[in-house]
Amino acid sequence: MDKKHEKHKLVEYANGPSLEEINGTVTVPKGKGFWRTLFAYSGPGALVAVGYMDPGNWSTSITGGQNFQYLLMSVILMSSLIAMLLQYMAAKLGIVSRMDLAQAIRARTGKALGIVLWILTELAIMATDIAEVIGAAIALYLLFGIPLVFAVFITVFDVLLLLLLTKIGFRKIEAIVVALILVILFVFTYQVALSNPDWGSVLSGFIPTTKTFASSPEVHGMTPISGALGIIGATVMPHNLYLHSAVSQTRQIDHNNQDEVAEAVRFSAWDSNIQLSFAFIVNSLLLIMGVAVFKSGAVNDPSFFGLYEALSDTSTLSNGVLISVAKSGILSVLFAVALLASGQNSTITGTLTGQVIMEGFVHLKMPLWARRLITRLISVIPVLICVSLTAGQSAQQEHQALNTLMNNSQVFLSFALPFSMIPLLMMTNSEVEMGKRFKNSLWVKVLGWISVIVLTVLNFKGMPDAISDFFGDNPTAAQMQLSNMIAYVLIAIISGLLIWTIYELYKGDKHYAELQKAKKNA
Repeated sequence: MDKKHEKHKLVEYANGPSLEEINGTVTVPKGKGFWRTLFAYSGPGALVAVGYMDPGNWSTSITGGQNFQYLLMSVILMSSLIAMLLQYMAAKLGIVSRMDLAQAIRARTGKALGIVLWILTELAIMATDIAEVIGAAIALYLLFGIPLVFAVFITVFDVLLLLLLTKIGFRKIEAIVVALILVILFVFTYQVALSNPDWGSVLSGFIPTTKTFASSPEVHGMTPISGALGIIGATVMPHNLYLHSAVSQTRQIDHNNQDEVAEAVRFSAWDSNIQLSFAFIVNSLLLIMGVAVFKSGAVNDPSFFGLYEALSDTSTLSNGVLISVAKSGILSVLFAVALLASGQNSTITGTLTGQVIMEGFVHLKMPLWARRLITRLISVIPVLICVSLTAGQSAQQEHQALNTLMNNSQVFLSFALPFSMIPLLMMTNSEVEMGKRFKNSLWVKVLGWISVIVLTVLNFKGMPDAISDFFGDNPTAAQMQLSNMIAYVLIAIISGLLIWTIYELYKGDKHYAELQKAKKNA
C-alpha cells in the first residue's frame, strides 16, 4: 500500500537512468547501411538544435544585420562550430558513461555544490522560458488579435500539448520537432529568396576581421562587440549540453560492445552536426533578413512587433518583389507562424532539460506536466508585470519594454554557461570517465579549451553592458558605475564558484581513479 501511495507523490526521489521513461526505448538496426542507421539515430540533434534558433536569437541577428550589414556573419559561423564541438562531447558523455551531464557532475561533487549548480541552471532555463512566453504570446496576438495578457495566460496551457506528446512516444516527438524546424527554415528561406541578397557580400562576411569584435562604431546603441556577444549569448546555451547528454541515451545499444558504443557516438555526431547546420542556416537567414529584406536603418523597433509591422510596411522593404508580396500580408503572417513554431519547439525541449537537471543535481523527480506548469507560471510573472507596468503607455513603449525584458533575461545564460562547458570538457578529457578509446583526442581537447576560454572571457567582458541594460537605453554615469561594480562582483562570485567546481571535479576524478586501481589490484 505504501509503495502504491509513493508512486502517486508529486515529487519523488530519483537516482536512476537519465530520463528513465524514454531511456533506451528507441531500437536501432544492426548491420544496415549508412543512411538507414543514420535515420534511426536522427532526432536527438533536432531537439538540441531548437535551442539554437529559439525566439531569443531573432532580434539579435536581425538587428545585427541592420546595423552592421554582413560583418557579424562570421560570429554566427564561429558560434555554430563551437556548438557542434560542445554538443558532440555532450552526446559522447551520455552514450559512453550512461550518465547525463548533471548526473556526472553530481557523482563527482558534494551535495552543496549540486544544489548551487541546480539553482543556477534552473535560472538559465527560466530565462529562456521568458523569451518563449514573450514570443508565443506576441505570435498569438499578431495572428489572432488576442490581447497580450490573455495570450500570456494561454501559453501556460501548452502543458496540455506536452501531456499529449508524452502519450505518443519519443520518436513521434522528435518528428514533430523536425517538422516545426522545417516550417521555420521554409519561412526565412522564402523571405530571403525574395529579397535577392548580395551573395558575394554574404560569403565574405563569414571571414572574421578585426572590425568584427571592435568597440566602435556605435549604431543605434549597438557596437560590433556588443552585437557579437548578443549573438554568441543567444546561440551557445548551457541547458542544451544537459539535454543532449540525456536524449543521446534514448537509443537501445549494447554497452558491453565497444564497437556498438563507437557506432552510436559516430551517428549521434552526424545527427547533431546535420541538425545544427540547419540552425546555422536559420540564424544566417535571420541576419541576411536584417540586411537584405529591409532598407538599411528601416527597422527602428527591433521587437517582434516592430519586425512584424516592418514586413507589412512597403516603405521599409528593399525591393519591388518583396513589396508586392508584402501587400498580401503573407510576409508578416509567415513571420508570426515561425515565431509560434519556435516557441512550441522550445517548450518541449525546455521541459525535458528541467527534468534532467532536477534528477541529476538534487535527485528529485516530478511528472513532466507538473514540472512544465511550475516553470511556466514562474516565467509568466515577470512578463505580466512588464505588460501591466506599460499598460498606460504607448504601444511602442510596451513593445520595447517586452523586448528589453527578453534581452535582459538572457543575462542568466552568461552566468550558467561556464558551469556546463568546463565540467563537460574535463569529464570527456578524462580516461577515468571515458576510457582510452572514447576520451577526447588531442585536437578536440585543444579546440575545446580554446572555445571554453574564449566564450567565458567574452561573457565576462559583456557582463557590464548586460547589467547596464537593466537601467534602460540611456543610463546615467552613476548607473554605469553601479553596473560595472555589480558586474565585477558577479564575475568574482562566478570565478569563485568555478574554482570550487573545478576543484571538486578534479578531486572526484582522482577518487574514481583510485577506486578503479584498487579493483584491478584486488
